[in-house]
Amino acid sequence: MSGGTFTDAAIRRNPAWIQLLGLCPLLAVSNSLVNATGLALASGFVMVGSALAISTLRAWIPNRVRLPCFVLVIATFTTLSVLLLEAYAFELYLRVALFVQIIVSNCMILGRIEAFASRQPPWRACLDALGTAAGFAIALIGLGGVREALGQGTLLAGMEHLFGPGAAAWRINLGFDSAPFLMALLPPGAFLIAGLLLGLGNGLRNRLSPKPSLRTDFDEHGKTNPDIREAES
Repeated sequence: MSGGTFTDAAIRRNPAWIQLLGLCPLLAVSNSLVNATGLALASGFVMVGSALAISTLRAWIPNRVRLPCFVLVIATFTTLSVLLLEAYAFELYLRVALFVQIIVSNCMILGRIEAFASRQPPWRACLDALGTAAGFAIALIGLGGVREALGQGTLLAGMEHLFGPGAAAWRINLGFDSAPFLMALLPPGAFLIAGLLLGLGNGLRNRLSPKPSLRTDFDEHGKTNPDIREAES
C-alpha cells in the first residue's frame, strides 16, 4: 500500500510528464542541473511540508474556507524555502528567485493537497507528497541535465552554489570544443527538448504496457471458428 502510493505519485501520475502540471517553472529553470536541483528541492520541501501540515490539521479546517487555508499553509512553507535559499544558497537564489516565490501558485501542489492530503492520514499524505515531489524532481533534473549537456557541454556545473565549495569538483566536461546545441539553453530549446522527452517517455510507456489480446470468433476466411465456440462451451 505505502510503496504503491509513492510509486503511483512519482511514476504513474508523474505531475510533469503525465499530468502536465508545473510546466512554467519546469521549462524556465531547467537550463542547468544546479538550477533544476535547487527548484526541485524547494518544491519538494513545500510539497511535503504543506501536505503533512494540512493532513494533520484537516479535522480543524472548515470545509467552506479550506482552499484559502491550503494556500496560506503553502505560502508559509514557500516563504520558509525562500528564506533558506537566501541564507544558504544566495547565488543560486538570484537565478531562480522568481520561480521559487511562485511555488505557492503551483497547481501541482494545491491539486494534490486538495485531492489527497486533506482526506488522508499524515503518513499516507507524506508518502504521496514525497512521490509527487520525486516525480517533479525527476522531470526537472532530467530536462536540466539534457539542456546543460547540449547547451554548455558540461554536467553538474555550478553545484558549489547549492552544496558548498567542495561541490565545484563535481563538474564534468563532456569534451566538446564548443556548445553542441546552444539553442538548448534558450526558451525555444526548452520546448523542443521537453516535447522530445515527453514523446520518448510516452513511447516507452506504451511499448512496456501490456496490450489486451484481440480475439475473434471468425477464422481468416471470415467463417465462424469452431475451436473458439467449443472452448467457450
